[in-house]
Amino acid sequence: MAERFSGGSNTAKRPQSVSPGVRPYIPKRHRLATSEAKADAKSPAEQVEGTQSRNSQILSDVSAKVKPYLAHKPGAAGIPRRLLMSLGGHQGPVNTVQWCPVPHLSHLLLSASMDKTFKVMIATVWDGAGSGQCLRVHTCHSGAVRDACWTPCGRRLLSGSFDNTAVITDVETGQQVVKLDNQFKVMCVVPHPSSPEIFLTGGYSSTVKAWDSRSCKVVKVYKAGIQQTLDILFLRDGVNFITSSDCVSRDSADRTLIAWDYQTTARVSNQIYHERYTCPSLALHPLEESFVAQTNGNYVAVFSSQQPYRMNKRRRYEGHKVEGYSVQCEFSLDGSILASGSSAGSAHFYDYQNARMLHTLRAHSQPCLCVSQHPVLPATAATCDWAGEIKVWH
Repeated sequence: MAERFSGGSNTAKRPQSVSPGVRPYIPKRHRLATSEAKADAKSPAEQVEGTQSRNSQILSDVSAKVKPYLAHKPGAAGIPRRLLMSLGGHQGPVNTVQWCPVPHLSHLLLSASMDKTFKVMIATVWDGAGSGQCLRVHTCHSGAVRDACWTPCGRRLLSGSFDNTAVITDVETGQQVVKLDNQFKVMCVVPHPSSPEIFLTGGYSSTVKAWDSRSCKVVKVYKAGIQQTLDILFLRDGVNFITSSDCVSRDSADRTLIAWDYQTTARVSNQIYHERYTCPSLALHPLEESFVAQTNGNYVAVFSSQQPYRMNKRRRYEGHKVEGYSVQCEFSLDGSILASGSSAGSAHFYDYQNARMLHTLRAHSQPCLCVSQHPVLPATAATCDWAGEIKVWH
């Protein structure tokens, strides 16, 4: 017996047999080291999952500040006068800000910006009526994004970029639903008001395209014979729409604003605006049969939204400056107040009926490109500027 065990005792320890159901002893030092390693390995995934869970909850839940106003009919629009919060994060000019149109999700604010350094537009969803935190950054474009908007359901974003693409993105997951090659730089995107699966794109081209997001194909083409489309505005029920162009010359009065028939792609009218100024943005009145056009003549002109789309020469909104910037204008929910940005950095609020300036808000030191009035909260608005800053006012 001694001879049989001598060889094993000199070279190595005999392996210990462990009975089934009995765990071998592990020193405390090894147990602590193993548990820390497992915790470190799981923590990034758990943090990402937790962040996504919190974001999804914020995107689904009703904001505590918005909830009290949902049960009541919206009151008269008010004018914001004090700063609530300042939102950073963009590295380039912010072209537009827009509150979610769905009332119970209206605490969400969409901003579309151009980053001069990386040439990547960042479309960000903010908790604008709450803590002001950035909920999600969408980097689905390789070029600067010129325009972005909410779809009517409030769950998706439509964006157009200088990388020649238009993208539909799911807000909650951040995933691309559709990405389309538009074949020209996109300046403006707009969904059809009654058929949200259809949207229009315009930009550095003589044509405007209508896309079907289900088939990912162009369903209609509108040929204008112009160099660039600056903005697109659907009129009531989506039967007709208006386009504005950058075409300005002695004989270009018939191409600055053009009315189109959506179904037939025919021009309904091209004798709308006869002054030699481009119109960088358009806005439809929420109640009356009229729309307005921001002009580089440093005034906002008002037109009838019914044929023959006559301009009201007795009423114009003056006092702000445009000076070549893509300054936008927007109505309050009840249509009583028209808001406009300014190349001087201020936000201007006009009485729609008499064109009187109600208030001037010294909002930014750089050109203020957009003023978005909240659809639920009274006297609340968001502004953005050329330096990449976003502010919420009340």
